[in-house]
Amino acid sequence: MKKTAQTPIESDPRWPALRSRDRAADGSFFYAVVTTGVYCRPSCASRPPRPENVRFFSTRDAAESAGFRPCKRCKPQLDDRADPHAAAIAAACRRLESDDAPDLATLARQAGFSLFHFHRLFKAATGVTPKQYASAHRARRVRTGLTQQATVTEAIYSAGYNSNGRFYAEANDLLGMTPTAYKSGGQRADIAFAIGQCSLGPILVARSARGVCAILLGDDPQALAQDLQDRFPRANLTAGDAEFENLVAQVVGLVEAPAAGLDLPLDVRGTAFQQRVWQALRKIPAGTRATYSEIAARIGAPKSVRAVAQACAANPLAVAIPCHRVVRSDGALSGYRWGVERKQALLEREAR
Repeated sequence: MKKTAQTPIESDPRWPALRSRDRAADGSFFYAVVTTGVYCRPSCASRPPRPENVRFFSTRDAAESAGFRPCKRCKPQLDDRADPHAAAIAAACRRLESDDAPDLATLARQAGFSLFHFHRLFKAATGVTPKQYASAHRARRVRTGLTQQATVTEAIYSAGYNSNGRFYAEANDLLGMTPTAYKSGGQRADIAFAIGQCSLGPILVARSARGVCAILLGDDPQALAQDLQDRFPRANLTAGDAEFENLVAQVVGLVEAPAAGLDLPLDVRGTAFQQRVWQALRKIPAGTRATYSEIAARIGAPKSVRAVAQACAANPLAVAIPCHRVVRSDGALSGYRWGVERKQALLEREAR
């Protein structure tokens, strides 16, 4: 039996997202149905339209300019983040960002929810708990303070820490170096690096006193070196010695056989949310794949699919933190920081 040729709409990469009602695609495009005169989000629960009646648009304005009106079911004219509790959660976020952030019970009472319900709503909306959110903003304030205040102590207390001991207990994870070194722009932090060659092109490996802090892939060795310098603008970057070449060889071996894993200490720096995403990525078995929505569900933040994708894009440790194992809901390979071709190659190697 002769196979019917696909229509242009069915050949469009956005069609699978529409058919599967992929929430991760919401905001990236909109579709309109000429027979009804309305436009929708990809995740709209309405009956799937026939492909010949579909028109794709990149923005709401483009759909409305073409004469389509918003669907009353999925309300695409509203901000993607809009929900009945958005205002209350947003207000709680602003309070947590202040120097005198209230405790959880006070936040819940001000929002008009029970303690348990507020905690659940907050985590679903932001991807982190109220405590993690407050800690992340306090850490941001102390980083800013260290570059502006006269002393480290002033920066610590102005950021909301009520004791030096409490801050110093967290300083290494927050800053990746001592507060004094951070205050001076990281100029006392020693980071050794080397640029080698693997089958995927040039590769840069960098190591701090805590462990491997960067594995970067690319096409231009000079661009990789500049990327590292941008990450640590005033650190003491030094060329790796002969022993360091063994480390580079181990990392190259990981690229050639990513299923083997890397038994080396990692210096992983990121926000609380990024850390949770990266931990989840390291639990994906070699040779398997997970979707962005699955990762969001695993970390207890099912509505934070976009934030998960952003955390994957911010990953500084190629292959060691296997963001290449994360795909779209339809199984297609989405963007990869180091190129989709490299992502495909890594997945093919793990499948052997």
